[in-house]
Amino acid sequence: MSDSPLDERIGRDFYARPTLHVARDLLGQVVVSRTPDGQTAGRIVETEAYHGPDDPASHAARLKQGRVEAMWGEPGIAYVYRSYGIHVLLNVVTEPAGVTGAVLIRALEPLAGIELMQRRRGTDRLPLLCSGPGRLCQALGIALDWHGADLVTSDRLWIAPGEPAAEVSISGRIGISRGQEHPWRFWVAGSPHVSAHRRAWPPAG
Repeated sequence: MSDSPLDERIGRDFYARPTLHVARDLLGQVVVSRTPDGQTAGRIVETEAYHGPDDPASHAARLKQGRVEAMWGEPGIAYVYRSYGIHVLLNVVTEPAGVTGAVLIRALEPLAGIELMQRRRGTDRLPLLCSGPGRLCQALGIALDWHGADLVTSDRLWIAPGEPAAEVSISGRIGISRGQEHPWRFWVAGSPHVSAHRRAWPPAG
């Protein structure tokens, strides 16, 4: 029996589903990181979905070897890479093994270990601790060598069950040069912890 709700882990079947479904359903779930410095956690408030070789914004469309191989692997694995040579980003591998997909965790609402997050980020401003994919990795102490961590079994990095988002906003993906036209970015409506660009697209139809 777990000592805390944060010790629970979402099962692999959750991730072994269509990427868009996982991206939306991750909203409200809780990313937990444990390092020698302490434990930190944040509720997911923003995600983006990335598909396979047919998605021009996906690494799988341009790369076949190296870290990106994780996108073809078992669901529930952490795909961690460095963006623009600066920021470490956390993605969650989705779809059954052999099918390519991943969800970028774009923003968190800090829940636990906030003082540690503030020291790592060098700011006391709560909305700035995890409001962006690079910021949240810095706040949680997620490093490049965490790539390949199994979020279902790891004692270092996992996702715990949370409460589903009451209202979800949708838009095109941001911070990319291709594939912005797809409505594959999801966030918790009204959250002050969302990274940026909070203008939602109107519902289709």
